[in-house]
Amino acid sequence: MLSVAGHRFASLATTPVLRMGLARCFSSVTGPFQCPPLPYVKNALEPHMSAETLTYHHDKHHQTYVDTLNSIAAENSTIASKTLEQIIKTETGKPFNQAAQVYNHTFFFNNLAPNGGGEPTGKIAELITRDFGSFEKFKEDFSAAAVGHFGSGWVWLIADDGKLKIVQGHDAGNPIRESKTPLMNIDVWEHAYYIDYRNARAQYVKNYWNLVNWDFVNDNVAKAGI
Repeated sequence: MLSVAGHRFASLATTPVLRMGLARCFSSVTGPFQCPPLPYVKNALEPHMSAETLTYHHDKHHQTYVDTLNSIAAENSTIASKTLEQIIKTETGKPFNQAAQVYNHTFFFNNLAPNGGGEPTGKIAELITRDFGSFEKFKEDFSAAAVGHFGSGWVWLIADDGKLKIVQGHDAGNPIRESKTPLMNIDVWEHAYYIDYRNARAQYVKNYWNLVNWDFVNDNVAKAGI
């Protein structure tokens, strides 16, 4: 768990932060949970993801999940005393949904980077080749899961007993609920891509590969101890 000025964040490995022009969420709702700033300026992911998309996705959708979780925490001291991970692992219903979405989005925004993409290097490259045969086969399988996921949700690459696996999480689904370690993810809720791509989810998924932050993924591999 990271703690800044009394606010709790998910224990996510983070990318180097660009210090100028960071997009921050603003809210009149206070509480123990906070919406972290984006680790890059809003137009840094263009042309693959627009500043307008990040404004709505981060400043509005993400902030709403944080606000709702803080409203729940204001009426429930047990929720207020837990980390996001603890809520995800132990709660159900609305507390789980809000906490998981805060975690999922924080993870997703850190999973993207300006000048990202390309083929992975380091340990994650070795593991992908070991468990999927090649990066192209992994990319094909991950993309198929993302494009084919029915409705809203997430697709994750996880570590499970030392092996890499691709899993889908419907709605707020998060692998840490089953004690699996998330390594990378993609948001396939329509709000993640509809401004830029309308209903063309496949194009959004294709362009996602130009943004993947492999340093972040390698940090998560190290955290998983594989």
